Amino acid sequence: MRTFCRIFLALLLLISLAAAGWLAHYVLTPSPGSGEVIVDIPKGAGSRQIKTLLGEKGLIKDDIRFLVLLRLLREIEKQDPPTLRAGEFSLPLGLNPLELIRFLHNAKPVQHRVTVPEGLTMAQIAEIFAKEGWADAAVFLQLCQDRDFIRSLGVEADSLEGYLFPETYSLVRGEIDERGIISAMTRRFLAVWQELDAGDDRGLSRHQLVTLASIVEKETGSAGERDRIAGVFFNRLRTGMRLQSDPTTIYGIKDFNGNLTKADLRAATPYNTYVISGLPPGPICNPGKAALKAALRPAEAPYFYFVSRNDGSHQFSRTLEEHNRAVREYQKKRKD
Repeated sequence: MRTFCRIFLALLLLISLAAAGWLAHYVLTPSPGSGEVIVDIPKGAGSRQIKTLLGEKGLIKDDIRFLVLLRLLREIEKQDPPTLRAGEFSLPLGLNPLELIRFLHNAKPVQHRVTVPEGLTMAQIAEIFAKEGWADAAVFLQLCQDRDFIRSLGVEADSLEGYLFPETYSLVRGEIDERGIISAMTRRFLAVWQELDAGDDRGLSRHQLVTLASIVEKETGSAGERDRIAGVFFNRLRTGMRLQSDPTTIYGIKDFNGNLTKADLRAATPYNTYVISGLPPGPICNPGKAALKAALRPAEAPYFYFVSRNDGSHQFSRTLEEHNRAVREYQKKRKD
């Protein structure tokens, strides 16, 4: 009997040592290769699903020993047990399973940079986020015209055209949706506005100033001219002249084909500043900080007209006679 017990204990010891060696070999063997791979762990994924995902990416051998190791670590480290969180992570190759579990426990999700240029409409911005998989364009636009949602953001307007601040945003997959993106963009707008606004509104509301800034953004090819172009429009508003801005007229044309005609300039739309007096009812794009600053601090100059020099800059004129001469000069140069 004693002999049997000794044999049994010896076998048990051998099995335990073999099992320990079997687990240790797995735990301490690094994955092949170098560099990093992106792994997207969906919400609600269990340990088995995560093991399979990591195995498919070549980060570990898809083996039951991964689950055994995870269970042992959680039993040993009860104060701060390792967790495999949902999210998109950039994980290095060449780690062993123990190192990978530790790395994933502390890893921060990948941040993606999405750039929204100045001067885009909210429809164009919706397409940027939709193209990169961050939003549904239709949902994005519906929210941008949801008055209750707009008011909740601290904006008094019928739509968020003009209030989606153009900038580069860092986004994390699974942590943001259309509401989150729009909220971040409007918060940034409000912060920039507060930074720039000196209280001298020249008799215009914030909405009117943002509308003016959007026109300046679309009219300006040369950054150094924004304040002068804003000054031209302020001079026209002050004296009752029509703004006669092509970009506003184009904004009011449904399905504009790129060719602005004389009939378009005569068409009665709320945005045709060749027909209406004063500013259009709202912004025509989403202006950047420089255009907002120009609307708030326009140049004090006696200009009422400007024409393109065909190089992105403009020739400014005081009188219609000067302007007509400049138009003839630069039209001739363009033809030549």
